[in-house]
Amino acid sequence: MTMDAPLKDLRLAQVGWVVKDIESAKSELARFLGVEEPPTVGSGDYEITKTRYRGEPAPEASCKMCFFDLPNVQLELIEPGEAPSAWREPLEARGEGLHHLAFNVKGMAEAIERCVSWGMRLIQRGEYGDGGGRYAYLDAEDTLHCVVELLESDA
Repeated sequence: MTMDAPLKDLRLAQVGWVVKDIESAKSELARFLGVEEPPTVGSGDYEITKTRYRGEPAPEASCKMCFFDLPNVQLELIEPGEAPSAWREPLEARGEGLHHLAFNVKGMAEAIERCVSWGMRLIQRGEYGDGGGRYAYLDAEDTLHCVVELLESDA
């Protein structure tokens, strides 16, 4: 890793896609992988998630998600709700497809600061719906052509 690289742990934790219809998409992905369909879950209540989008509170930002836990990486499908969010924006701009590459971090504030110093822009952050950690989405479209997600679990 070079001295100016913003991430310390380079193990890819998750790849996420935005989709228009999560039930159809997860059915096809499960069929392709030869696995059971995972449950679809919501993004959680604002009282817990405290979602902020583009620096402002975003109580209406929501999505449906499902997670495929593979041996080497987690695959996430995201169906955005109608309100503006880091999920809705790329779906409207580009359609369905790659949304983010996610990495686990320890010390979220410092990790965000390093990514911002590297040239990324913080676009959304919040707590996990179960309150067990936090996430941050950073816009790296200009350089990496996707969003980078930072994940920090309390466990």
